[in-house]
Amino acid sequence: MLDWEALEQRCMSCNQCGLCSTRHHVVFGVGPRNAQIMFIGEGPGEQEDLKGEPFVGPAGQFLDDMLSIIDLSRHNCYIANIVKCRPPRNRDPKEEEQDACIAYLRNQVALLRPKIIICLGRIAAKRILDPNFRITREHGTWVERKGVWMTAIYHPSALLRDISKRPETFDDLLSIRQKIRELGIAVMPPGL
Repeated sequence: MLDWEALEQRCMSCNQCGLCSTRHHVVFGVGPRNAQIMFIGEGPGEQEDLKGEPFVGPAGQFLDDMLSIIDLSRHNCYIANIVKCRPPRNRDPKEEEQDACIAYLRNQVALLRPKIIICLGRIAAKRILDPNFRITREHGTWVERKGVWMTAIYHPSALLRDISKRPETFDDLLSIRQKIRELGIAVMPPGL
């Protein structure tokens, strides 16, 4: 296992799959490296690729709004993706691209040692929770593995496209807040 600095350096120079040839920036992750709560998406989009930070486009702004509902922000949770480079035209990352990148994410999780992992969307849920995961049926359900509580919610971009899923997601967010309280995780609201 690499330390944070070595892991980030290796990730920044990665060329293990074809995504390296079209990227502007590697999108490593953001947040405190001692956070107890981790969010995992599928991969960077156009704005993320240009800036080098996860969830900074419209979906990222919506994610920030979602997090604020339960007193979370980029200051008290860690945000990363399955793949660190943008798939062309924001398509789903291919299996071989995920395979090439997953060791970086596993190393991040091992260093972070979060108490809670929230998968953002179907791709992350299938890779992290269960290859047969059905986001429409199983979002908001919890599973515990090796002392880590995990769940999945709809991806913020899906919620921008389909507002009918927002009430379910609000309930999922309240469930996350409840799990944070159950586990005794101290979360300071942004600005305090």
